[in-house]
Amino acid sequence: MFEDRKDAGRKLAGALSKYRGQDVLVLGIPRGGVEIAYEVADHLDADMSMLVSRKLPLPFNPEAGFGAIAEDGSTFIQKDAQAWLSENDMQRIVQEQEKEVERRIRVLRGGESLPAIKDRTVILVDDGLAMGSTMRASIKMCKNMKAKKIIVGVPVSGDRTAREIEEMVDELVVLELPPYFRAVAQIYINWHDVSDEEVRSIMMKWKKTHPPG
Repeated sequence: MFEDRKDAGRKLAGALSKYRGQDVLVLGIPRGGVEIAYEVADHLDADMSMLVSRKLPLPFNPEAGFGAIAEDGSTFIQKDAQAWLSENDMQRIVQEQEKEVERRIRVLRGGESLPAIKDRTVILVDDGLAMGSTMRASIKMCKNMKAKKIIVGVPVSGDRTAREIEEMVDELVVLELPPYFRAVAQIYINWHDVSDEEVRSIMMKWKKTHPPG
């Protein structure tokens, strides 16, 4: 188990050490992936930012989702989504999450554009993969933006999701694949929902300790 996200980030950074000094771009998926991305980017001497991707929640079970949308509009929809929701409901939820994506870009990233992704090696980081919807949308975005190489790094994942994600990218690095996987939180001793304030604080710390150039 990991003590917390910082501990998981440091251990994940060690597993990604071969990319140290290779001018990679580490992108955390907020909110939970940002602290982990900080630790990875700091260890790898890499550039770091966040890629905003949002789960599309089911109205009758907001903790579950039928897909996700990334900030460039790249969308992942589960195959059986239409069995659960009407087209109108799906469109409404997508529009709601597009607004939340815009809010997070404004509030969490200060309205700044992402660093250039084209022709770069990108490491996408989150605090774990359950269904992996937000990661799938993020991968689609990086492919649309012509990343040279896409690596996904996470502390924990379910086995099936890991196998599916691995087929989408150049490399997948997962530290723990629990045989009885129920939720990302199960592998952390100290777990909490990350706030906007925490994410802003992490990004401010990054800018202070890693000035451009």
